[in-house]
Amino acid sequence: MAYIRGMDTQHTDILISGGGVAGLAAAAAFGAAGFTVTLVDPAPPVTDAATDGADLRTTAFLQPAQAFLDRAGVWDAVAPHATALQTMRIVDAGRDPAVTRDFVAADISDAPFGWNVPNWLIRRVLVDRIAALPGVTLRTGVGFEGMVPRLDTAIVRLTDGTRLRARLVIGADGRNSAVRQAAGIDVTTTRYGQKAITFAVTHPAPHDGVSTEVHQSGGPFTLVPLPDHDGQPCSSVVWMDGGARIAALAAMDDASFTAAANARSHGVNGPLTLVGKRSVWPIVSQIADRITAPRTALVAEAAHVMPPIGAQGLNMSLADMAGLLDLSVATPDALGEAPMLAAYARARHGDMRLRVTGIDALNRASIAVSPLVHDLRALGVRALHDVAPVRRRLMRLGLGAR
Repeated sequence: MAYIRGMDTQHTDILISGGGVAGLAAAAAFGAAGFTVTLVDPAPPVTDAATDGADLRTTAFLQPAQAFLDRAGVWDAVAPHATALQTMRIVDAGRDPAVTRDFVAADISDAPFGWNVPNWLIRRVLVDRIAALPGVTLRTGVGFEGMVPRLDTAIVRLTDGTRLRARLVIGADGRNSAVRQAAGIDVTTTRYGQKAITFAVTHPAPHDGVSTEVHQSGGPFTLVPLPDHDGQPCSSVVWMDGGARIAALAAMDDASFTAAANARSHGVNGPLTLVGKRSVWPIVSQIADRITAPRTALVAEAAHVMPPIGAQGLNMSLADMAGLLDLSVATPDALGEAPMLAAYARARHGDMRLRVTGIDALNRASIAVSPLVHDLRALGVRALHDVAPVRRRLMRLGLGAR
């Protein structure tokens, strides 16, 4: 795709700041619904795993997120590269013997919980889709700088000096969102002293569509199924621990790192063999005090950030998009007006707070080193799993039910 730089767009229905997966998905979905969209980001999306700066993490797109991507017209291109997640396994290895419980999608649905997809690949598919939508303009090398909301539009200033009018400004520009700052919206941030290291592994035992979280002190070690690599079963891994420990792991040679990963994995899927690069990410929780301002809606990490537990992060982001899109399609003449934005805030902000609080509690329990907390955590895993109505309710909540 030829990225458009420096074009002076005079008017657009929607200005999206932020070209990550969330922003790209929003542009594709709103464009497919017939709105004119301008998406801006200072950096072009990296759409190849071998390119410096590629996001080598994966995302488990749960059922509602898959439906949103289908609505945006991209799922058919994603599906051949997606690995179905049929079971979520929790292993509490903080005690001996370990407590293991399986949460199986067939308990509540004929479909898998979700499908795991490499982040760099979903970016490539979304960029290709945007290129095919005549009403969507992707501008890289330029970002959001400021805005003045008016009664009928917002006058937006970009970093290259361009000014344009938008009926709705969507902030999808990350945890340090320029749109959020311009709107004067504060955030509450929790820092855990943790980081995550992400990588892929092959292993002799098939994963059979099982995603496994292995909990000990410091944070979970999560294996999520991927397609086979060179004929071997393959999984992506997110390993969370204290910042100093993750820094030490990142500095290890491949052999030492692989040995450490095998020691931490509790033998899940057999001996692990490192595949490709490692990348490191900070772990925080963050929630915006508000998610709307005049002519402005915050989505994704501009509105909420949480540790990568339970596949909630990007799935929540796409739930934000779906809610905003539903309201926009229902009343297109009221796009960006106060009643529409108030409806978006009512629909989404409470759910954001609930999920950020819940994941925060799970992460704190995973970090804990106290034997008493380990015992309580193991009892909690048993209680949530072994009572069938509670187990089914929990799984539906994980998929996005209220």
